[in-house]
Amino acid sequence: MQILLVEDNDDLGDAVESRLTQAGHAVTWVKDGNDVLPAVRGENFDAMALDLMLPNRSGFELINLLRKAGFDAPILVMTARSEIDDKVSLLDLGADDYLVKPFDLRELEARLRALMRRTGGMTSSIVNVGNVAIDVAGRVVTIDGKAIEIGRREFRLLEILVSSLGRVVPKERLMNQLFNLDNDVSTNALELYISRLRRKLGDAELEISTARGVGYKAINRHG
Repeated sequence: MQILLVEDNDDLGDAVESRLTQAGHAVTWVKDGNDVLPAVRGENFDAMALDLMLPNRSGFELINLLRKAGFDAPILVMTARSEIDDKVSLLDLGADDYLVKPFDLRELEARLRALMRRTGGMTSSIVNVGNVAIDVAGRVVTIDGKAIEIGRREFRLLEILVSSLGRVVPKERLMNQLFNLDNDVSTNALELYISRLRRKLGDAELEISTARGVGYKAINRHG
């Protein structure tokens, strides 16, 4: 996922950024309320993790402004226990979920994943594309009901592409999410994983096509 993290506490922000990056997500971290609206312009974030108490603009104000501006990605609010009475107002404004500080970083990631499944119209962790079924929770891929062997990074690549089914995912985003911004990794590594994934999918109805010079997209061969 491409996640916007909005948190002014350096220790918490660093911990959240590290956890999400290690899990393969691309994270943009801003610390000031005034920087949130500029950050979302021109970017397609999959989710936002938002602190309520921020310099210059509160989380309440930002949720209101973001929703009015057409920002439709799920927003997970990170809130102090003293602010828990505001949860109804948060949800009414347009927040999708909240976590009370302090929280387990594993729960944060799980909540974000759940929000993505929910907003993507997924009622379970199974994604079906033609004759291919992808069990996101179990990390299992089946073709016509038969499981195929797939590595962790290959699965993550497939998951990213399918979450943007029919849309081109830029190479830069795939590199960031697969290799955690490791500067020593070249695009050749990405091309290798694409090649492996295509070979394992074979003649399945789920196909990975190339947008030359831009990136890749997952499509259903039969529309």
